[in-house]
Amino acid sequence: MFGTRTSAFFKLSKRDLKYDFPASIVVFLVALPLCLGIAMASGAPLFAGLLTGIIGGIVVASFSGSQLSVSGPAAGLTVIVLGAIEQLGAYETFLLAVVVAGLMQLVLGVIKAGMIGNYFPSAVIIGMLAGIGVIIILKQLPHAVGYDAAYFGEESFLQQNQENTFSALQNALGAINYGATIICLLSLAILILWPKFKKLKVVPAPLVVVFLAVGLSRAFEGTALALSADHLVLIPVVQSFGEFLGLFTFPDFTQILNKDVWIIAATLAIIASLETLLSLEAVDKIDPFKRVSPTNRELFAQGIGNTTSGLLGGIPMTAVIVRSSANVNAGGRTRQSAILHGIWLLLAVVTIPQIINLIPLACLAAILLHTGYKLANPASFKRMWHKGFDQFIPFVVTILAVVFTDLLTGVGIGLLVAMFYILKNNLTNAFEYEIVENEDGAKITFTLAEEVTFLNKAAIQKALYDLPKRINEIVIDGSHSRFIDKDVIEVIKDFEQNAVAKGKSIELVGIVNRKNVPNIKRFTQNILKNDALNKKATKQTSETIELEK
Repeated sequence: MFGTRTSAFFKLSKRDLKYDFPASIVVFLVALPLCLGIAMASGAPLFAGLLTGIIGGIVVASFSGSQLSVSGPAAGLTVIVLGAIEQLGAYETFLLAVVVAGLMQLVLGVIKAGMIGNYFPSAVIIGMLAGIGVIIILKQLPHAVGYDAAYFGEESFLQQNQENTFSALQNALGAINYGATIICLLSLAILILWPKFKKLKVVPAPLVVVFLAVGLSRAFEGTALALSADHLVLIPVVQSFGEFLGLFTFPDFTQILNKDVWIIAATLAIIASLETLLSLEAVDKIDPFKRVSPTNRELFAQGIGNTTSGLLGGIPMTAVIVRSSANVNAGGRTRQSAILHGIWLLLAVVTIPQIINLIPLACLAAILLHTGYKLANPASFKRMWHKGFDQFIPFVVTILAVVFTDLLTGVGIGLLVAMFYILKNNLTNAFEYEIVENEDGAKITFTLAEEVTFLNKAAIQKALYDLPKRINEIVIDGSHSRFIDKDVIEVIKDFEQNAVAKGKSIELVGIVNRKNVPNIKRFTQNILKNDALNKKATKQTSETIELEK
């Protein structure tokens, strides 16, 4: 049995590898500068960012239940990490906080805190994806023309270099490097046109872009189009295995009783978990196979990843939308692509750092611009418009809030707007009614909704007490409701007394505190138990018949 399952696993892996392998290269190219930029902005060693990306790819993806999510250092944590390193006074003490945060995430996974991810409205998640797409485009345009003042991967509206998204665009116009601009434009053309040729699709377009960009960069040397060192990728170059081992840093466990370590760890665990759950929900939305990722397992995997990262000298990680969406758009199908991208990051650091440092940031900006456009595709705006204002308004508000603040703040604002529409719809959909005229007046039948909460109390109370005088027969039917709040029942009972006192006929049907809702888990277990008993009985019957023969 074990051999059969193992054989099937490798067969499926081989089948998906032709999709996952090229996708992993794309994710690697996107992740490489992001890991370096986020580490630099966080005040951590450059190697710490790469190490976090390696662990996010190899370790987290191995334990995660998500097929397309990619983990690594997150831009949303840079301010917290920078402040935490300064507050704790030593990078080794900060690493201890990362280890503790990872252990906290393990606990969150065990207690099934991942269920929070199921309560994000779709309009907000889709708005977040489009908002990230807009941010990618706005933030990468300066890099596309060779203005690299902000770190690669910056997402917040207010940048660490005292600029904001729009001032950076304005300043970029006055500092255009035409060599970088040519590389970016040609890269975009290849990314758009290359997949249209079926015979060429065997080679990933981003890989072609990188080779072309490196070639052009070398050709531009000594001319007016030459790129400076600031326009290229910069990863640490190690000359020996011993030097490579020297890049690792280990936590200072003597600070375990430092209360600031625990406060920072809790902050990191909560924010990293929220960003991960948001990313997971978003990736499931764009998964072409519409798979649902297990949120609790993801928190557990993130806990293992952050614990490992802290122990070896890395910075905190989350599941990241930018890398994950690049994975989806590149055609990735399973966790293999995320794991492979981690392996490529490791090999790049150990074996070919000099070659990697020849890659212009402008071509990587082109890859992200292409990804950003797919996330903020105009078609998504059209789809949300046709769904109605209760979906379109939270969608647009989330986009604007994400662009002008940051990811978590923007999603929080979007959630508030979505909640307003949810409450509004809940209040207006508490019941249906039907009026039938009779000889003495009219009869009205109220049919309550499936779920009637205290939020419906005011609407039901107003509807009952505002009935016209000619209504002399009243039926309130709760037989289709799975739940009726006690406050609503009290309102209905009070109205019953009021109606009887006025000489009206009133009938209450199925107005009870709570309906017995079947426990799905227990129901499923009973079915499986009955199936097992039936199989056993059938087997015994067959054996009896055989013996009689």
